[in-house]
Amino acid sequence: MANMKQIAKLAGVSLGTVSHVLNGTAKVREPLRKRVLEAVQASGYQPSQLARGLRRDKTDIIAMIIPDIVNPFFPSVVRGAEDMAFADGYRLILCNTDNDHAKEIVQLQALRSYLPSGLIVIPSNFSDLTAQAKSYRENGAAVVCIDRLPPNWDGDTVTIDNVESACKATRFLIAQGHKSIATITGPQFLTNAQDRLTGFRQAMQEAGLMPASGHIQEATFDQAGGYSKTKILLRLLPRPTAIFAGNDMIAMGSLRAIREAGLRCPEDVSLIGFDGLELTEMITPQLTSIYQSPYQLGAAAARIVLDRMADRDCPTQHIVLETELKVRESVAPPMAPAAQRSKVTQTKQTKNDKLRSL
Repeated sequence: MANMKQIAKLAGVSLGTVSHVLNGTAKVREPLRKRVLEAVQASGYQPSQLARGLRRDKTDIIAMIIPDIVNPFFPSVVRGAEDMAFADGYRLILCNTDNDHAKEIVQLQALRSYLPSGLIVIPSNFSDLTAQAKSYRENGAAVVCIDRLPPNWDGDTVTIDNVESACKATRFLIAQGHKSIATITGPQFLTNAQDRLTGFRQAMQEAGLMPASGHIQEATFDQAGGYSKTKILLRLLPRPTAIFAGNDMIAMGSLRAIREAGLRCPEDVSLIGFDGLELTEMITPQLTSIYQSPYQLGAAAARIVLDRMADRDCPTQHIVLETELKVRESVAPPMAPAAQRSKVTQTKQTKNDKLRSL
């Protein structure tokens, strides 16, 4: 691969002229500039971003750390950030923490060596980024936390109003006539999961309702968590007539448990999720959910980084994106007690008929 000395020889100019053209450190007369660029194109020269970064104390890189690349919510967040960064001449590099704070620290320390211009973080479980963020800022990088926030965070943020969004979901279930409503929350050491539980409680209290014993279950933000906790809920008496899931992955696990129990959604148990993932429109029944835009979450975070690169002293930004309740097929009014008894009797009769036929 060609280097700058070879470019200078090919263009018939000094090494300093090549450096000024490639790094924009000084104005170069147009004929010389054109010769340098033609030599670059002819040789296939690729400048070292790290070497340029060492000279300028930063690279044209924005680093991003997410907790779970398998969760379909997060790739759209990354895409939003990458599109915004690319349009402004920056490149995005990505690390995954598996929701492990120890791994998160390792990733943060490793990424610092790339001299990124910005850092976008979706914090892991038990994350505390105060010291790490300070180190990045001292090296000239902008730091933004999105989706969920670590303790005592005072920097730039992009989030949604999780409390009001959860209220919106719960109020919808109540408006359909449900009174026995359960919720499966995300891990309660995460701020977004805490806020969604707060919103659920608030909406129930507004309606004069109190969750029954066992109707609040804490799970991981995945299908396995939703499946295991829904099995517990369906064994309770009274069984909840509706479930508010802390995210769509929990809801999909919940739907599986409902079906395995021989119940129907929404006739026997209504179900509402959170995130509005596209894949929830492809299942049966289509999932009613609180929709938030993961793409806009990532794009807004990258925009903050770019703004702060242009003006280091710009005010701290706290962007709160809007959400929307998308009503689909997984919520219906609760069955009347008589109808429930009739269904139970019919199910028992069917089982007895099968036994007699053996």
